[in-house]
Amino acid sequence: MNRTIVLAVATALITIFAVSMAFAMGGGNARKGKFLYRKNCRTCHNGAQAPDLSPADRTQAEWTATFKDTSKIKCSGDWSASEKDLNDIFTYLHDFAKDSPSPAKCS
Repeated sequence: MNRTIVLAVATALITIFAVSMAFAMGGGNARKGKFLYRKNCRTCHNGAQAPDLSPADRTQAEWTATFKDTSKIKCSGDWSASEKDLNDIFTYLHDFAKDSPSPAKCS
């Protein structure tokens, strides 16, 4: 009986944590994020100035970790990205990550 209660509470806490993390960042506009990514990120992340970067280079969890603290995204300061723009870019990268239902096929 105790084991069942502990398992139920643990499952509930994990579910609550996962749902809250999903809403922490996301819900942005992936289409706008793709535009912003190509306009701002691909200009440097082309393999010459900065490492080549595409959505399919990382998993959804890795993109979530990257955007967990947007102040650590150094290049975003160069083009003064708003939090909304970063959220749109995150949504695009996350939605087309290599482990997503529809990963990006090209850069």
